[in-house]
Amino acid sequence: MDIIIAGAGKVGYNLAKTLSIGHNVTVIDKNGEALKRLQENLDILPIQGNIEDPLTYEKSMDKNIDLFIAVTNSDDANIISTIIANDIITIERKFIRLQNDFFAKSSIKEKIGIDKTVFPIQLTSKSIATLLKYPKANNVKAFKHTEFKLISVRISKNIEPLIPNYNNVALVGIERSKEFIIPQKNELLQPNDLIYLFGNDENIKTICLQLETTAPTKIEKCVIFGADHLGRSIAQVLIENNIEVKIIENDIELCEITEEKLEGKAMVINSKYSSSDMYEDEGLIHADMIIVATNNDEYNIIKAIEAQEHGINKVVVINNDMQYYNIMHSLGLIVVRGPKVSTYHSILEEINTNGIITERMYCGGKSTFYMRKIFSNSRLIGKTIKALKIPDKLLLFIIRDEQLIHFNEKITIEEKDTIAAFCTTKFAHKIKVWMYGL
Repeated sequence: MDIIIAGAGKVGYNLAKTLSIGHNVTVIDKNGEALKRLQENLDILPIQGNIEDPLTYEKSMDKNIDLFIAVTNSDDANIISTIIANDIITIERKFIRLQNDFFAKSSIKEKIGIDKTVFPIQLTSKSIATLLKYPKANNVKAFKHTEFKLISVRISKNIEPLIPNYNNVALVGIERSKEFIIPQKNELLQPNDLIYLFGNDENIKTICLQLETTAPTKIEKCVIFGADHLGRSIAQVLIENNIEVKIIENDIELCEITEEKLEGKAMVINSKYSSSDMYEDEGLIHADMIIVATNNDEYNIIKAIEAQEHGINKVVVINNDMQYYNIMHSLGLIVVRGPKVSTYHSILEEINTNGIITERMYCGGKSTFYMRKIFSNSRLIGKTIKALKIPDKLLLFIIRDEQLIHFNEKITIEEKDTIAAFCTTKFAHKIKVWMYGL
């Protein structure tokens, strides 16, 4: 594909890094130094210019662009650049990142013909909200074509090693000592493993209760560190779920804004975050969950460790930079994608997904999940297909009538079946080619 990315910040850089492998990528930004760093490390075409200036797109006037992605930090710039580029260039699809909640309720997507609108603040807030329903879980993913969910849970340190044997639930991944494993038959689970379970979510809930013995069984009180746009959005979602919320913030102006935005429904505490006495003085030790949601990953890690040391058993840390993911997981923290990481993954998943095949990444991008739905007009109905085999790197299943069937040898496809594949990301392309080639 021919792709234009407007914005060479963290999101633009990571998208360019991934998409430049196999695609022709052009990156536009007025920051020459940022473009220079991109060009030094990646095979891309840099264009220095203002993405809101029509002259910037003149060199691309005669080209047909498959995808235009606007991912600067400015909603206005993203909207205007998309409108201008679409007027000057022939563009097949347009993706845009927006942060203002107003646009989520507006008709702007339809008015300017945007194919994918990413609201990263909402994505992160919804991920937090999901944990309320699954308090023992680290992460929960839902899918379009099945009621099954992909849920991760960390095994408590006091649990004896065991071989899993679950009803209508499959073990599809293990993160152990920073390494990701596609589990094989009779895999022995170890204390402190972060495991990924796919299947009936009520069954997974029961399993989580057995394997995770320290986290609360219900979330009623929550503390949020950080009162910027993200912190306020998370707080709003929690309040809507009748959670008692306290917000800690050192910027007095942000405290005042948050008080006003949340209409006094959360307790906002102005603090420099420096006093450990605050946990006793402000009653933070009684929180069921603490969420550290600033835009500084290093600071988030420090505050999360501090919360653990004060006996908080469910600590959620927002991951803004993918390079910190492994550190966060190794510390036993629950990691939720921050706005920038959410934007990156959401756009990639949208690029790699169509009406038939869904692609999702999990475990910080170490593993990939493919799902192919068999519709009534599929030529695969009645056809016997042979399982693809990549030892230790791939798990295959058929979902039939909401039952999970291991797909190890051959199987005859029926209408409404769903083929599900879990693999390490290194082998994702091979599985993807197989899925499309069936």
